[in-house]
Amino acid sequence: MKASLLHFLAVPAFALANTLEKRQSDWVVGQTVQTDSGPVSGHPALNASQVSEYLGIPFAVPPVGDLRFAPPQKYSGSSPINGTSFGFSCPAPTISSNVSAANIASANLTASGLLTLQALAQYGDKFSEDCLTLNVWTKPQTGDAKKAVLLWIYGGGFTTGNSDSPVYNGQWIADQEDVVLVSTNYRLNIFGFPGNPNGTNNLGLLDQRLAVEWVRDNIANFGGDPTRITLFGQSAGGASVDYYSYAWTSDPIVAGFIPESGTALGLGQIKPDQSASLWYNVSTKLGCGDASSDEASVLSCMRTKNYTSILQALPSGGVTGTTGFGPTIDNVVVFSDYLNRSAAGNFIKKPMLVGNANNEAGLFRAVAAVEGMSSQYSDAYWNAFNLLGFVCPAAARANISVANGVPTWRYRWFGVFPNTIITTDPESGAWHASELPVLFNYSGPADLEIPATTPEEIAIGNYFRGAWATFAKDPVNGLRTYSGGNGAGWPTYLPGQNTLVRLAYQNLTGPNLAPSQMYDSGCPVTFAVPSGALGNGSTNATVTGTAPPTTVTKSEGGRRETGFGLLVFLGALLFAL
Repeated sequence: MKASLLHFLAVPAFALANTLEKRQSDWVVGQTVQTDSGPVSGHPALNASQVSEYLGIPFAVPPVGDLRFAPPQKYSGSSPINGTSFGFSCPAPTISSNVSAANIASANLTASGLLTLQALAQYGDKFSEDCLTLNVWTKPQTGDAKKAVLLWIYGGGFTTGNSDSPVYNGQWIADQEDVVLVSTNYRLNIFGFPGNPNGTNNLGLLDQRLAVEWVRDNIANFGGDPTRITLFGQSAGGASVDYYSYAWTSDPIVAGFIPESGTALGLGQIKPDQSASLWYNVSTKLGCGDASSDEASVLSCMRTKNYTSILQALPSGGVTGTTGFGPTIDNVVVFSDYLNRSAAGNFIKKPMLVGNANNEAGLFRAVAAVEGMSSQYSDAYWNAFNLLGFVCPAAARANISVANGVPTWRYRWFGVFPNTIITTDPESGAWHASELPVLFNYSGPADLEIPATTPEEIAIGNYFRGAWATFAKDPVNGLRTYSGGNGAGWPTYLPGQNTLVRLAYQNLTGPNLAPSQMYDSGCPVTFAVPSGALGNGSTNATVTGTAPPTTVTKSEGGRRETGFGLLVFLGALLFAL
């Protein structure tokens, strides 16, 4: 009887294995794949001909009409989808006229710097509210039959950005690392975070969740493993990854998190009354009423306006187009008490790889120069901005995970290469988002005078991609033994010990290790870690160090403001490529 039962149970497993093997042997690059959205046909990726590329797959009903300023609705269809071109970018403001050619010249931008600012301004993008699409890169015919999945969320200050930027093309990671790469769009600025007191907010974050659900339900047909989905993102995308980790505790879906240069603990969230004020400023400009008007009537009127008219009514934001709309406290998806939730362990306890760039401020200084504002801010200001805006939140988020017994790795990006330098005076260093061209293996258009990729950059890129893919394949243990041809694995992060991984330190490949206090000593708060969680007999219960000065000098006119207060202006510029 027992033997018969074992035989019965073994048959489905054997049949499944045969099905997976058959799919691999029969796979044709770009073949049609059945999805909940309909049958999707793809094509070979441009620079990786064995990778199947599927672009512009709708995962939500177009958010137009009564669905504008409303939660996303799942899209289901049966009509064939031509997945050979990207979908539209979600509506976003473009570059403001207050950026002059003289300012651009005085900013000491390189060709790479100009290209970066053009990407921020979304030159040449095609916009539409029918933008909730995602993209898939996969190579099922080789390697694992069920591949780990990396789901990318772009940055842009929750104001700009898209999944079709050439910097984010997933072909190289899918080709080299035997994973499935997915990228998704989500609504931005007032369309994604409207502040409407008569409706649901944080729609952009809900878009991201719906994309995760689509991946869970459909990625197996692309050769992916729905039980091994890792979210990764940078800047606002990194913060999105972290927001997700606190919002969906009852149904995580994902297996790991990689927030790069952005966390829920960063520069804070918008309060509902502040968000409502932004909403009514726009509605008033459009003749739809103000805070004294009937809320439902205001919303109804706003839904009748052309999206371009709404964008024109947004506050001007210079080269970034940043308008102030963003994640708003609703205590459903975005919370007011992240430190308390962290202390209570009220978040998804899945492995985390978190970090930041060595000189995040390098990009923001370039933007300030282009906007003619560089003389207003001192070196001390930028140092405080770098520390309080990025280093300390990354340290705190890593410590939170460690304190709760979650496998955690922490990195700091140091890579500086000829083709990633965006300003020469001051030197941009390893600026905010400078790791992304290396991670995605993007070298820029051939017709621009951008320096060639160096051998060191190529080696580091291979190592970098390998590390992220290794984490996705086995979030709990993969990095512990990852060598990438250099080193003997990454130690799990322990504050106060030599466990901070310095990526591309001195442009060398491998896990150069350092104690976290080398960079965290100025942080006023990094979250207490019980000594028992540190292991190895350490008694270093927390990493705090000396708090930074309460004031930071702003060079113009000797004006002084608090360190955190100084972040308010630049907080609006938290964006990425």
